[in-house]
Amino acid sequence: MDRRKALKNMGLALGYTVATPTLISIVQSCKKDAAMVWTPDFLSPAEGSVLTHLVDIILPKTDTPSASEVQVHIFIDRFANQVMEKEQQDLLKMTMGKFMDKALQDSGKKEIGDLTPKELEPVMANALKISKEDEVKHFKAISAYTEAVKAGKTATMDDEVSRFAFANNLRGLTIWGYKSSEFVGENVLSYLPVPGEFIACGDLQELTGGKAWSL
Repeated sequence: MDRRKALKNMGLALGYTVATPTLISIVQSCKKDAAMVWTPDFLSPAEGSVLTHLVDIILPKTDTPSASEVQVHIFIDRFANQVMEKEQQDLLKMTMGKFMDKALQDSGKKEIGDLTPKELEPVMANALKISKEDEVKHFKAISAYTEAVKAGKTATMDDEVSRFAFANNLRGLTIWGYKSSEFVGENVLSYLPVPGEFIACGDLQELTGGKAWSL
């Protein structure tokens, strides 16, 4: 599937509820800090390096910028720090840890900051390349884990499920962050800075050339 075409047609379908001013504030702060040396707010510097590699694996540079070129890595780190609830933050940290443990094991390296895109890409691919049947099982396991944590119970999650949870969550956050960036909003999606006539039942192909609306 053409990733860019998918971006143009998909809608936001993530399980986070965020007030628009909060989202805009995060996006604007990412753009403002883009020219500076980035220091993560939520992740460690080494984890931030891995995150930067991973968002570009998910959305590499083609005819449009890569994810990191529009500050998606900064967006995700800032979103985790400012918006995610404690349980979500802990889940992200735990599952990312399991993901990086696998990458270290497969690469033979000891420091996560030394992991390269070439070493991270197969771990990401394997985490997501599962059957629909296993995907359903994984989501059930993730749901059972999160419910147990919310109830204050001790819970564990299988390493394979943890890696899937991280990879799947990161993929969604990366696409969301990419769509939310100013460049993509104005140049990839259908952008109308001053809305005019409201057409309730117009054909999307005729109105925007098949693109989803930016705003």
